[in-house]
Amino acid sequence: KVLGPKGLMPSPKAGTVTPDVATAVAEFAAGKQEYRNDDGGNIHLVIGKMSFSEADLFENLNYFLETVEKIKPASTKGVYLKRVVVSGTMTPGVEIAV
Repeated sequence: KVLGPKGLMPSPKAGTVTPDVATAVAEFAAGKQEYRNDDGGNIHLVIGKMSFSEADLFENLNYFLETVEKIKPASTKGVYLKRVVVSGTMTPGVEIAV
């Protein structure tokens, strides 16, 4: 009752319940990221840490944007990504051009 509503309960869909634990651990150790969207259609994802170089952060963000465009349903018409806002923990967001 506590973990479920917060999205913290392990689930096969998220890849946190698996019969092959070693593979799952290796994937997450290699940098596999999980992202979800909230009720407003916002996607939340960690693209890096403050210690990352600007090039690494840009590469991570660019890869994520390409992935989102690839998984866009064919039936979706119009602009799929309307805007992108990047922020640190407890900092105001900065909108960037897509």
